[in-house]
Amino acid sequence: MLRSMVRAAALAVAAVVCVGPLVLRAQSVGSRAGVVDEVDPTIGNVSILLEPTRPTAYLPNSMVRMYPVRKDALDPEIQYFPLTILSHRQPELFAVMPGDGKPAAYDAEHATPYFYTSRFDDGMIGTEFAPAHQAGYFRFTFPDGKATLLVRNLHPGSVKLVDAKVVTGEEKVMGVTAYFYAETSAPVRAESAHVGDGDRVSLTASGAKSLDFRYGVSFISVEQAKRNLQREIPAFEFERVKDAARATWNAALGQIEVEGGTPAQRRVFYTALYRCMERMINITEDGRYYSGFDHQVHEDARPFYVDNWLWDTYRAMEPLQTLLNPDMQADKIQSYVRMYQQSGIMPTFALTSGPAAIMNGNHAAPWIADAWNKGVRNFDLPTAYAGLRKRSLEQTMLPWTLGPKTVLDDFYAAHGYMPALRPGEKETVPQVASFEKRQPVPVTLGNSTDDWCIAQLAGVLHKPEDRALFLKRAANYRNLYRADKGLMWPKDDQGNWIEPMDPKFGGGLGGREYYDENNGYTYAWDVPHDYAGLIALMGGRAKAEANLDQLFREPLGRSRYEFQAKFPDSTSMIGQFSMANEPSLNIPYLYDRMGAPWKTQARVRSILTAFFPDDLQGIPGDEDGGGLSSFVVWSMMGVYPVMPGVPVYDVASPVFTKVTVHLKSGKDFVIAAPASSADNEYVESVRWNGKAMDHLWITHKDVTSGGTLDLTMGSVPNRLLGSQEKAAPPDSMDVDVSQFE
Repeated sequence: MLRSMVRAAALAVAAVVCVGPLVLRAQSVGSRAGVVDEVDPTIGNVSILLEPTRPTAYLPNSMVRMYPVRKDALDPEIQYFPLTILSHRQPELFAVMPGDGKPAAYDAEHATPYFYTSRFDDGMIGTEFAPAHQAGYFRFTFPDGKATLLVRNLHPGSVKLVDAKVVTGEEKVMGVTAYFYAETSAPVRAESAHVGDGDRVSLTASGAKSLDFRYGVSFISVEQAKRNLQREIPAFEFERVKDAARATWNAALGQIEVEGGTPAQRRVFYTALYRCMERMINITEDGRYYSGFDHQVHEDARPFYVDNWLWDTYRAMEPLQTLLNPDMQADKIQSYVRMYQQSGIMPTFALTSGPAAIMNGNHAAPWIADAWNKGVRNFDLPTAYAGLRKRSLEQTMLPWTLGPKTVLDDFYAAHGYMPALRPGEKETVPQVASFEKRQPVPVTLGNSTDDWCIAQLAGVLHKPEDRALFLKRAANYRNLYRADKGLMWPKDDQGNWIEPMDPKFGGGLGGREYYDENNGYTYAWDVPHDYAGLIALMGGRAKAEANLDQLFREPLGRSRYEFQAKFPDSTSMIGQFSMANEPSLNIPYLYDRMGAPWKTQARVRSILTAFFPDDLQGIPGDEDGGGLSSFVVWSMMGVYPVMPGVPVYDVASPVFTKVTVHLKSGKDFVIAAPASSADNEYVESVRWNGKAMDHLWITHKDVTSGGTLDLTMGSVPNRLLGSQEKAAPPDSMDVDVSQFE
């Protein structure tokens, strides 16, 4: 396959770009050097095992997201082009395909964030696409002069030609009705057929060698879809739409400017940053939005955002957006407040269709606490808190389940852990999902972190009794630490350790009886709110360091294909460490808390090199719309948000010689590492605004105040820098975050 890079000259933009929800200083940032040309949307388009990435064309946080539908980038046929998708990796909406509409072989494919093009082998039909916020633009070329498009429903609905140049449609999926209004550049005649629950409409423009198809989408009505199109793409000017999309991406990606590194490293970095800007999406249409949380159309002066998977995005992606786009973060959190008000539940997976029962945890809590403690305040905190508190105390924490609390939740409240079934014991609680099981270890650990974050917000709101309650619950993870194994281990309802149980391989498919997508070795470290407490449980810093060393050395104990048949989410293994799944993201940084930050520096560099190349298999697991890509962005910059809710960043090993983060305040945060290279991966010394530091962490307040972090890099580790316990980053659940304000 051809590399999907369009090497075009940089677009000079003299005016402010304003497309949908994104308003950026295009002249001062976006016009620098066509940074969007560094993005390669084909990276990861062939999966290691599970889901590949898609070469998606979209604008940041926008409703229209388009990619060719196929198995992966090696699939020789494109099935169709969707007009958009409902949520990330969720159902495509409507389909358009040139010619007879059948799957077709293709070639000459190029993909960028702002433009997609390919050519079909049969008939040499060309396809081009450029996105707007709530509208899109296809341009098809037909060398034989037989301009024909097939437009069809993908779900129950209808499509119809309403006059010679206008096509409309609607379809229902997952409780949501989607609409489109489209115009063609030439008069067409239609042949319609009703197939199954939907329509197939063949549009033909006699004698035309090209046919443009511009459209608006809506979750409100066809009429609103028409308004969206007229507002964003009022004329048949494909190049104008393409250029505007390019300018928007240059502005968005230009918020972080990197120097040095290799061309491949820059492609990996900016592609990762592009992946982090897909979600959440703004679905407000002219001051109104349809909510899947109460199935009503609302008016609201603020934008309404949906489509988030907080089980993974709270760890690194949302902290990245808090740094880059704090005002948008406030709007997104306020959207969660609206969702709670409308549905009665504070969601973790907030899809366009409403709250989804996916994964586990109450992970809006670490997202919201982290944003608040980093100065994002423009949202209704008391109502947000009420939703978080209710989710923790009154609703079930069972995986893949939404609803009121169960007897297992009452047990958790009384005993401080989710009880596990003994081997062979049958489930007696009907609310437990038949495939996903109880997952007692990650449920206990995840809710401990969530409750610690709720305790922080209780303190802000001057609720001392609540704060004490949630701090007590935050320590529940300790109930599952098994000292003789050095691992988090499931217990039955009598308080006995589950035996026999292999922590590498225990439980059914995916280990879900006891863990979830990862095994006991990953979950030994999933306590991001209290690493100090975890280290103490392990016997101190030296013993914890030895345990962490062993994690990366511990063999699978079986063949790789046998291991991954059970843990398909745990690809890209180093010993028992899985780079493919998000609970592992913080693990390489934990050496900073054990007096060996040089090991973090070396480990992170090796992980980036091994698992994130700039090729079709350049993503080590399910990317999940920014989940893994955010690890790449932070790690390549050389700083990382290790503890959610604690406004500090660990300093590690920047790949680039200089990174400049252009903050919304107009200030710059600069990481200068002029000697950084493949060999010079170790931090020898560090200065902040010219002042020497004996520690390897920096506060969010310092970052947002602007300044320069100077790192002297070398090929030999400085084993003293950051090694003293007093120099460790904040790592305790007893930390007073107000000291960093």
